[in-house]
Amino acid sequence: MAAVTDLRFQIAPGGALTGRLRVPGDKSISHRSIMLAALAEGETHIGGFLEGADSLATLAAFHRMGVAIDGPDAGRVRVRGVGMRGLSAPDGALDLGNSGTSMRLLAGLLAGQSFPVTLVGDDSLSRRPMRRVTDPLAMMGARIDSSETGTAPLRIEPVPHLSGLDYAMPVASAQVKSSVLLAGLYAAGETCVTEPARTRDHTERMLTAFGYSVRRQGCKVCLTGGGRLSGCRLAIPGDISSAAFFLVGASIAPGSDLLLEAVGINPTRVGVINILRAMGADIELIDRRTAGGEPLADIRVCCARLKGIRIPVDQVPLAIDEFPAIFIAAACAEGETVLTGAEELRVKESDRIQVMADGLNQLGILAEPLPDGIRIVGGQLGSTMTTGDIDAHGDHRIAMSFAMAGLRASGPIKIRDCANVETSFPGFADLAAGCGLGIEEVRA
Repeated sequence: MAAVTDLRFQIAPGGALTGRLRVPGDKSISHRSIMLAALAEGETHIGGFLEGADSLATLAAFHRMGVAIDGPDAGRVRVRGVGMRGLSAPDGALDLGNSGTSMRLLAGLLAGQSFPVTLVGDDSLSRRPMRRVTDPLAMMGARIDSSETGTAPLRIEPVPHLSGLDYAMPVASAQVKSSVLLAGLYAAGETCVTEPARTRDHTERMLTAFGYSVRRQGCKVCLTGGGRLSGCRLAIPGDISSAAFFLVGASIAPGSDLLLEAVGINPTRVGVINILRAMGADIELIDRRTAGGEPLADIRVCCARLKGIRIPVDQVPLAIDEFPAIFIAAACAEGETVLTGAEELRVKESDRIQVMADGLNQLGILAEPLPDGIRIVGGQLGSTMTTGDIDAHGDHRIAMSFAMAGLRASGPIKIRDCANVETSFPGFADLAAGCGLGIEEVRA
């Protein structure tokens, strides 16, 4: 994929978030919509598709494997499915850019294909751990070679057959669960995954929408290989991970009153709402409804006085991608916030525990990294900072989180290495500026 232009954010201090806005479509659901639509029989029409670099990497990969795809055009995509055995070998390695979801899910989906394929990514993705998916896939009979350290590139070779697996995941991960289930579509017999804690269930919901039988009992989900998928119509809700920055921004900025339209509120994804409410946030869900098997609602959030809490461990997998934003809320809350049980944050696009701690310390907030979490003592952002210069380390969620910190900072904030914001939230700066954030993009 082409290199992204260097981008910095300059954030003016103060302001409030008001009005109404709609965040882009859910990235997790956008990935899965293309994958399953490609394997389906007949056409699938998708609305609300996220036109960010990560989702487009998944779309491009299936186009290169012979799937006819029209769009995206204003979030609308038409996919002419080729059936479960209709994919063809690409003319080279599939470059998935910065998308860990693409790589881990495709490892499972492609493990049962009849052709060899190599998955590669950018420098950041090439450092992220892949044994968490390649090990259980190997138990099913897959042949996947990686680097000596278990990272990309992943070289997937065809095998005579895959066997069903009853897999107990050592760590809660929706990507691992989904990878094994997608391989299970091609495996003989039943494939089951048992989670230590409930994770996002978009794969299971979408398989059902495409007519594939999925069985769940408690934290165990099963399917039987050899079935078929049927094309359908899908409406992708707004991404709650993208909404999280605005939920936090409006919660911490005096005078804020913001309405976020048509946001997905899947119960396996609402940890950010649960945690912010426990901190005292004023968040109201309005007009709850369902689209494409996914629950959604309009969300109204107003400024509130937040207090520090010990974040419940059972909320960690429900908010794993939203913690950088939650850490900004903690920095503005009264008292101490403590997170544990979140070691997964250290192997995201960056070490999100250390990078957020470094940035908060730079802004004068006491943030102590823990092996599996962080301790943050709320205070005045920017009270002791010298330059307000934050390094996002190429992590889109770090960049957007510190952008919202400007609403409560005593001075301007400069955020470096923000180009990957386009991977998950194209148009973030314009949307944020439109509702009151003093943000300016500087491109090198």
